[in-house]
Amino acid sequence: MNAAIDLVKAIRTGRLQAVQVALDAGAPVELLDGRGHPGLPLGVACFMGFADIVRELVRRGAKVNTPDNNAPTSPLSMAIRGKRTEVVKTLIELGAELPPGMQTGLSEQEILLARWRGHRYDAMTSHVAGPGREPPHFEEIDMVRCYGTDTAVLDADLIRAAREMDKK
Repeated sequence: MNAAIDLVKAIRTGRLQAVQVALDAGAPVELLDGRGHPGLPLGVACFMGFADIVRELVRRGAKVNTPDNNAPTSPLSMAIRGKRTEVVKTLIELGAELPPGMQTGLSEQEILLARWRGHRYDAMTSHVAGPGREPPHFEEIDMVRCYGTDTAVLDADLIRAAREMDKK
């Protein structure tokens, strides 16, 4: 079969391993969409909400930013249209630039945290080169009750660190 077709099928069904196999078989990471713009695989992954596939495509060379991130086919716009806030966070972590006034569905704190995570990832992996580097694992903790835990201090520290990072 055609590696490019296999890639799109794997992305649409959310199968990361099949995406990796198709890319290893030579599928281009920057396929053209129906209008002739590159980025079809990343756009589909963003719209469908597959953050792990988004990370893999970017790791293999897909471009997170387009000349106009407000364009309807930009990765950010595709994730927002699909109401995929986790993918929007992932794109910001991976370096997506938010156009002024773009409604992402995220709070200012969530955007700051995503930027902070992205900068932390870059700092942790800047000494590692090449496409084989693995992203760090961030443990998400859902706390039902916080008896005896002052999470406001932790939140304030994260927000302050993210704002300081934005100033640089």
